[in-house]
Amino acid sequence: MFRKFLVVFVVCISLALAISLFAAGDTPTGSNLSAAAIVDRNVAARGGLQAWRAVQTMSLEGKLGAGGNQRATLPVPPQGPKTSLKSIPQRPVDEAQLPFVMDLKRPRKTRVELVFKGQTAIQVFDGAHGWKLRPFLNRRVVEPYTAEEMKWASMQADLDGPLVDYAAKGTKIELDGVEKVENRDTYKLKLTMNNGQSIHVWIDAQSFLEAKIEGQPRRLDGSYHPVEVYYRDYRPVNGLQIPYVLETRVLPLAQKSPGFRSSPVPPEKIVIEKVVVNPNFDESLFTTPQVEAAANKPTSPKAK
Repeated sequence: MFRKFLVVFVVCISLALAISLFAAGDTPTGSNLSAAAIVDRNVAARGGLQAWRAVQTMSLEGKLGAGGNQRATLPVPPQGPKTSLKSIPQRPVDEAQLPFVMDLKRPRKTRVELVFKGQTAIQVFDGAHGWKLRPFLNRRVVEPYTAEEMKWASMQADLDGPLVDYAAKGTKIELDGVEKVENRDTYKLKLTMNNGQSIHVWIDAQSFLEAKIEGQPRRLDGSYHPVEVYYRDYRPVNGLQIPYVLETRVLPLAQKSPGFRSSPVPPEKIVIEKVVVNPNFDESLFTTPQVEAAANKPTSPKAK
């Protein structure tokens, strides 16, 4: 369960990459544009540099799909005459829809609250340090991020995403080809950060909105699987276009040996229900979580 909560943090932070304005008119879908020209069009389509500099905070509320048992399974033979598959506990087929609130503030501060069985889990990153509180696991103490969690949190972009002011951020960008994403032509960009880490972002060749981005690899069956996050259902909010549906797909691994089978994982969806641009936040939201607040409050405390 907490794995899903961690995924919400990473996926929701990457949501900031896709907040955009629709570009008008048709655009050639060939690879004749340079990486720099594609980025320029993306930034212009998303409202321009000055518009993004004016966005200092953002709040998003929605639901996270969790649980469920839609993954393909392998048949389990009975072990004896009294053994029946019916005796094996089954998870619900449909995912539970868990309410969450995510608050963002420059520079790169994040607070995520997730309600599960009446208890609120909290995850906070202040741009340099991270903490988590997981009462649904009967862990009622604040714990620091692990080294791996810090690694991924430190790679997340600020509110304006990795493409705005990319050179100033020390990021190198190159065009890695033109590919189809859900039957649409996209420009595949490779971004190499100043720490040496790299990710790919797919930009729609018509609207110049982000269509897909590489997510945090997920460990399953002892191996790390690549992850892709798709952005859909853009809606206008304060002149910006917000993707209200994010779908995460965990990709199967290539066959390692005869008989090896990588079990498919069903897509996971985050549905955004409310977005507020430039709300006022109390700075205490982005400090070490309080145990009392998590035990007594099911939603994110907002500033006055």
